[in-house]
Amino acid sequence: MADGALASRGLTACALAAALVLAGCASGPRSGSGGGVASGRDGPGTNIPSDLDRVPDAEPRIEPIRSSGGTSKPYTVLGRGYQPITDDRPFRESGVASWYGRKFHAASTASGEPYDMYAMTAAHKTLPLPSYVRVRNPANGREVIVRVNDRGPFVDGRVIDLSYTAALKLDLLRGVAPVEIERITNEDIRTGAWRRDAGTAYAAAPAPAPVRVAAAPVAVPSAWVAPVAMTAAAAPAATMPVAPQTPVMAAAPSEPEAPAGPREAMVVTDLAPLAPLAAPAAPSAPSSAASGFWVQLGAFRERDGAESLRNQAARGLPTLAPQLRVFSEAGTHRLQAGPFPSRNAAGDAVTQLRDSLRIAPMVVERR
Repeated sequence: MADGALASRGLTACALAAALVLAGCASGPRSGSGGGVASGRDGPGTNIPSDLDRVPDAEPRIEPIRSSGGTSKPYTVLGRGYQPITDDRPFRESGVASWYGRKFHAASTASGEPYDMYAMTAAHKTLPLPSYVRVRNPANGREVIVRVNDRGPFVDGRVIDLSYTAALKLDLLRGVAPVEIERITNEDIRTGAWRRDAGTAYAAAPAPAPVRVAAAPVAVPSAWVAPVAMTAAAAPAATMPVAPQTPVMAAAPSEPEAPAGPREAMVVTDLAPLAPLAAPAAPSAPSSAASGFWVQLGAFRERDGAESLRNQAARGLPTLAPQLRVFSEAGTHRLQAGPFPSRNAAGDAVTQLRDSLRIAPMVVERR
C-alpha cells in the first residue's frame, strides 16, 4: 500500500491477528524471496523484475465462499466493525486505492496465503476471501483483474489495497488514486459473463496524454476527451473526481503515501433502478464528432475490439445503436455513444450500459 498503506498495513496485521485469530497474519519477520520484513518503510523492493507489465491478470475460477471461519466472522479494527460478505452477491464500489510492497512480501495474508507483491492480488475489508475483482483506473481507462486474498486497507477513504504489480499495470505507483471496483461473482464465472469480447483491453492500452480535469468545463481539442464527473443520480454512491496521471516508470516508483485516519465502515448501495433512456440529440455526420456529452464504453489497441463491443452494445440496447461511434485517435480506438443534450442524459445511458453489459462506462465532453 503506498506510504499511506504503510502504517495502516501494520495496524491491519496486528488488529486482524487479534480480531480474526488468523494464523500467522503478518505477525513478524518471515523468510522468502523478498525478505518479508516486519518493520521499516514499505516500497517497491530492490530487484524488481523487468517484465511485470506483462504479468497476466488473475484468471477467475469458481472458489467456495466461506460462510464460517475466521475470514467470514464480523471483526473490529481500530474501533470499527466490519461484516464480511458470505454470499455470491454482486458488489461495486468507488474510492481510493493504495498498494503494498516489500515490507509484507512473503508474509501471511488474512487468508493464510503468503503475500506475493509480484502477483495479481489485493486486499479488501469485506469481500469473501478469496474473491475476484475487476479494478479500473478512470483517469486512464486501464483495467486489471485481481484475486482478493487479504483484509484491508483500514485507512479513511480507501477501498482496496493492490499488489505492486497490479498498481504498476494501473499506473498507480506514485501513491494513491481513485478507482472503480466490481466483483466477479461465481455466477459470472460459471456463465462466462465476466469476459470482455476482446479480453481486458485497458491494462495494455497506452495511457492518454495528460488532460487537466477541472470543476468547470475545459476546452480541449476534439481529438481528445476529458472525463466529466457523473451526476449523483447516475453515479455509484462513492464516485470520486478523477485526477490525471502520467505514464509509469517502473524502475524508480515513489514510496507509499502517509496514512490518513481510521475509516468509517463502508456502506455499499445498490445501483439506482433503470430509467428510460433520454431522447438523444441527432447523431453527427460520420466524418466528425459533434460537441456535447458522450459516453465512452471502452478503449482498445485494436479496432476489432471496439467494433466487437459496439455490436454487443447495439444488440443489448437497440435504442442506443444509432449513437454508437468508434473514434480512432493516436493508435487507440474508443467506442463512444452520443452526443447527448446534457450530462444528466448521458448519465442515464451510463446506468443502462453498466447494468446491461457489465461494463464501467464514463461520461466525457467534446467541445
